[in-house]
Formats: sequence, structure tokens, C-alpha cells
Amino acid sequence: MRRRDIGTKVVRLVVAGAAAGLLAAALALPAVGGAGAVIVGAAGDLTPVELPEPPLAEKTTVLDTRGRPIAQFWDTYREVVPLSQVSGAMKTAIISIEDYRFYEHGAIDLEGTVRAMARNLQSGGVSQGGSGITQQYVKQVLLNAAVTDEQKRKALESSYARKLSELRYAMGVEQKYTKDQILEKYLNIAYFGAGANGIEAAAKRFFGVHASRLTLGQAATLAGAVQLPTATDPEGGARNRRRLLARRDVVLDRMVQLGKITPAQAAEAKSKKLGYKGTPLPGGCADSPYPYFCVYVRAEFLRDRAFGATEQENARLLDRGGLTIRTTLDPGMQAAAEKALRAHVHASDDPVASEALVQPGTGMIKAMAASRAYGTSARRHQVSYNIVADNEHGGIGGFQAGSTFKTFTLITALKQGMKVGDGFAVGNGYRASGYPDFKNCAGGNVGDPTHTVTNDEGSPGFKSLETGTWQSVNTFFMELEHRVGLCDTVQTARSLGIKRADGNPLRQYETFTLGINEMDPVTVANAYAAIGARGKYCTPMAITQVVDRNGEATDLSPKCRQALDPEVADATAQILSGVFTKGTMRAVGGISRDAAGKTGTNDDQSSAWFAGFTPDLAGAVSIGDPRGAIAHKLNNVTIGGRYYPAVYGATLPGPIWRDTMLTALKNVPPTQFTPLNTNRFGGCAEHCQPKPPAPDDDATPDDTGEGTPGRTADGTGDRPGEGTGERAGEGTGERAGEGPVNR
Repeated sequence: MRRRDIGTKVVRLVVAGAAAGLLAAALALPAVGGAGAVIVGAAGDLTPVELPEPPLAEKTTVLDTRGRPIAQFWDTYREVVPLSQVSGAMKTAIISIEDYRFYEHGAIDLEGTVRAMARNLQSGGVSQGGSGITQQYVKQVLLNAAVTDEQKRKALESSYARKLSELRYAMGVEQKYTKDQILEKYLNIAYFGAGANGIEAAAKRFFGVHASRLTLGQAATLAGAVQLPTATDPEGGARNRRRLLARRDVVLDRMVQLGKITPAQAAEAKSKKLGYKGTPLPGGCADSPYPYFCVYVRAEFLRDRAFGATEQENARLLDRGGLTIRTTLDPGMQAAAEKALRAHVHASDDPVASEALVQPGTGMIKAMAASRAYGTSARRHQVSYNIVADNEHGGIGGFQAGSTFKTFTLITALKQGMKVGDGFAVGNGYRASGYPDFKNCAGGNVGDPTHTVTNDEGSPGFKSLETGTWQSVNTFFMELEHRVGLCDTVQTARSLGIKRADGNPLRQYETFTLGINEMDPVTVANAYAAIGARGKYCTPMAITQVVDRNGEATDLSPKCRQALDPEVADATAQILSGVFTKGTMRAVGGISRDAAGKTGTNDDQSSAWFAGFTPDLAGAVSIGDPRGAIAHKLNNVTIGGRYYPAVYGATLPGPIWRDTMLTALKNVPPTQFTPLNTNRFGGCAEHCQPKPPAPDDDATPDDTGEGTPGRTADGTGDRPGEGTGERAGEGTGERAGEGPVNR
């Protein structure tokens, strides 16, 4: 039947009540523009249907060890609050403008629906929804549940089929919840503009207050924004703000009309400016006070299959799941690292220093800091990647670790039975006798008889595991690696979690012991932490607990294994402790408690390191120029306002580490190292220092072997960096088959 052939007819509407079931009502309507009757539905079409209600997207909050928020993740910013935490003015305003008979009608507001239908018949389509709050809630649920563009289009399409589906869902919602519950759900799901979803986020974003503190004017503003959140988005400029102000006044007028407020109250509210604050919505690591750690936490969560089958699933859960993530970050230790870095390196300097602190025996990362801020501003000298971590955690490659790798050769020698006094005589230069002298773990020959590794200072002589380590002598460690085996040294490093920062396989060349591999502070600190834990290696750990929106907690425990014989670790700690008193850190000094460590300087000072540990805390500090360490070496540079002819491991990284530890461990009772097993590792065995020949009666002092002023008895240097080999020739790696060292 065509509408133009019909005069005034009957429009048959079928409505339903939550308690009475289905009820058909016939209403006589005048013809609209010659239009006739339309059959809106039949009784069977409006059977209540239960609405699928997936959890609302909520922000995830990250906490430090003290339970304080340090970061938030979200793709839809929302904070769900109970109705009791919404101001009365807000509840009254939203009901007045959106559905003033909300507490009186059922799922369908008959008056509103008929009024809307009359206009729709006139326009020939769906031009007015006539939706009450319940129906609006249904629409928002369907829209929020949509993932694909097609699903979103169907949730918003203007059709009677979609409208009928919403009505059936609304009836199901009214049967399931009380009116207060529905209003609460609606206020938490509604979009108010400016990126704010839900009333709590909107109150904070627009006015910098909680929803419970919204005033009459503020409540009217937000109630007015719901209908056209994009057109009235105050972030869109002055025109949008004028629209929003006009909408506020419309709401106030409606509240007066309904007798909810007096004309005087409305006038007072209208007299005030919009008052939009645009409070930033915190989110992402750029807004975190600890951005490098934040980036690490996000990467760890995305990689953990305990929370999802894929990284994409984990990302959706992290950004929408309303989780609470408890972490290992200690704000006091973090502050100690940041203070020490600031004292020695300025954010405006071209070189960047970074530091990671790790707890021995758990692998818990206690701090991650850098001398530059995290961000994308080149003008502010910000760093846009995680310079403290490897590529898997947001880094881009790291710096060559230098002589910090000599520790792994030392450990290998102790594992193979050498004692602290065992050693051999070395010269100022070392050259492999042939290509087979060094074999990688694939059995390939990687010795290079054409290249000579040299010591920058010092004299030839006998070096033991102790003195060779304290003075960090290159030629000694090249010969030691030759004797214990390159592959065995690589395997020791791997057992302590050593892997390249860029994710590529470790480069296994004869200069492996000199630190030719690019590393990150977290990995190096964690390897040294294992020595401090008597050989117990634990995977680096940033997250301790994840609590979902329902309060269900998933606890994460340290993942540890015994990587070293405890007594080998004790012997290593004994030797490395001498670095502070008799070695390259002698001028810097220790920290008034048991501590051990190793300096590291790469070829021609392209990068510098210090890695050290106590039984309670381990840390690693690196410094290099992110523009390219080989092209921009640490020679003739000004750092932290001070000029340096050259930067070594004991020049900046060592003092930064020391200052950090003194503050970070101030309130931590000191734990002592387990003493060396002297029966197993004391003295020397087969490789003892030869006794010097008896001096002639006519010998001069220089003939006695007592050395010269400024030298130790064995002729090596006694100043930081002297005889260390942490200068030219260390870790060059630019020899046949090795490729460039720093790229």
C-alpha cells in the first residue's frame, strides 16, 4: 500500500513492559505530508534479547614498588566509577537533557518514540532516534564492541532494522538491571569529546576534577556535549567551544523547565565562562617519570605469552583491559641513578650516559636512567629509543662493552681450575701464531696472525689472574682466552645472559674478551648481578604482578638457574674487588662495603663502561655518542661542563656507578661476599710467577727488578687506566673476517 494513497490512518505500535511482557497499542496519528500508516513491528519482533556486554575499555595503571602510579596505557581513556561517585548535578543534568522520563518509562519511551517516528515518516528515513538512556547505552555497547570498520558502520547505520535490534536489546537490559545501574553504565560508556570516555575521564579532562566534584555549570556542559561530542569538542577550536557553551545553556534551560533548578541558579551558571582546562590525559611512556623503564615494562608485557597468544592480543589487553601492573622499580634507587648521572653528564652533551640497576638473586630491575630525557625533540636533545635496554625492549643497538667482557674470560679460567695467583709472562703486544689459535663455537678458525693487540701503557712481565685483571692488561687476556678457549669464554658469557643488544648472534672473534660486542646496561648489569648472587642467574624482571579489572591477580616469580659454581663466583668477586683498591678504580675508590667490578673502554675511547656489584645490588653504566661511537669518539670532549682529553671506564662510568651505589644502598644493611675458598683457588698451581734471580752485589736499583717510581713491583702501572689496555687497540674488531666494530 502506497503512503500517498492513504489519508489519516492508524500507525500500529507494539511496545513492551519489563514486567507485563508484550503490549500492543494502537495510536491514531494524523497524516504527515500525505504519508499514511506504517507497520512498525509485530509482537514477536520485540521479544527481549540479552545484550552481549564485553568489558569496557579501561586504562591500565603501572605502579612502582611503593604502589605509586608511574605510567598508564590506553587506547580509550576511561576510568569506571560507581554512580555514588558522580555528583547529583551531573545525574540530574544528563537525565534532564537526554531522557527526562528515564525513571518512569520502561525500555521504550513511547512518547519519544512516537514523536521521533512522526519526523522520520516526514523525512522518509531515520532522522531522529528518540532514544532514551537505555537505548543509547545499547548503541554505545555495540559501537564499543565493534572491531572492524564494517562492524562500526553497522552499529551506526540509520535503518529500522538496527533500531528494532536496539529496542529488543534495551528491553533485555531493563529486565536485567535497575535504573540506577543502567544510568551508571551509561555515564561510564558515553563519549564526551576531547578524548574522554566516561564521566570520570571527562570531568578530569574538561575541568581537572573528579566526577563527584562537578558543579552545576560543569555538569550542564558535559551533559550538553554528549549529543554532539565531535562538533562541541573544545580541542577543535573557538567555534566548537562556542557550540559547547550554547549546549550548556540549553541544558540549564531544560533543567529550569523541568523544575530541577531555579532560574536564578541557571543564570548564575550561565554567567560563568566555559572553564575548559584541557587537563592532559596521562598515557604512554613519554608521560611517565621513568620513561625508559616504562618502555621496558610495555615490551615485557607484550612478549609474555601468559597474557595472550600473540603480541596483538597482549597489546589489546594492555591498552583496554583496565589492568594494574606492579613492577620492580624502586623510586629511591631510581633517584640515586638519576642524580649521579646529572652530576657528571649534562642532557645537552652529545655523549649519552645510561645506567641500569639489578637486584642479585632475583633479576629485578630496580632502576633505568639516562642523562637525556626520553622523547622526540631534537632541540631538547631527547632520545627517542630505550638507550638503557636492548632492541627487544625498545633499544637500537647499544655500545661495545670493552673490558667488562674480560670478566667472562676470568671466570672461564677459574672454572677450568686456575688459581688466583696463576698466570704467565706477557709482552706489550699479542699476535696469534696462526689462524687455528682461536676457534669459534662452530669450530671455525678466527685467529688473526696479521694483527697485533697492544697495551697502551705498562711494561711486559708476569701477570696473574689477579694482577692481569686489576690492571686490565689486553695482552694478558688475549693469551688467557687462547689458553681457556674462545668458545668456552663465549659459553660462559651466554650462561650469564650475555647477548648482543641488536639481537644478532654474538660476534665470536679472538678479541671477544676485549668487548667487541655491542651491549646494553640492563644485560651487562644482570650478568654481573649473577656473580654477586654466587652464580645464580635470573632473567631480567620488571613486572611482579598483574591484577585484572575484577581483582584477580597473576603473580610473576623470578626465573633463575645456577649458572656458575658458587665458589667460582666467590673467587671472581674476590679478584674483581681488587679493582677498587689495586686496579683501574683505585683513584675513584670503593663504597665502604663489599663491592667488585670492572672498567671497560673501547677502541680509542669510542665508548666507556663500568659494571659492578655488591651482594645486594648490581649496576652497569655506559657512555657513548648515539650519533655514531666510531665517528664521534670520547676524545677531546666536554662532558658535564668539564673537558676530557679522553674518557675511560674509570673517568666517568666508574664515578657515576660509585655515586649511585652510595646513595641507593644508604639504607640497605651491607651483605658481605662469601670468602674465597683458599684451598681451591688460593695461591698458584702450575702457572706460578718465576722467582727473580738473586741480585748481584754491584747491581744498581734499576737492575733489581724493584721497578721505577710510579710502577708496581712487576713493572706495570699503578694509576687508573695505566697498563690496562683500555686504550688504542682494545676491541677494534676491524680485522679480517670481523667487520666494523661500531656501526
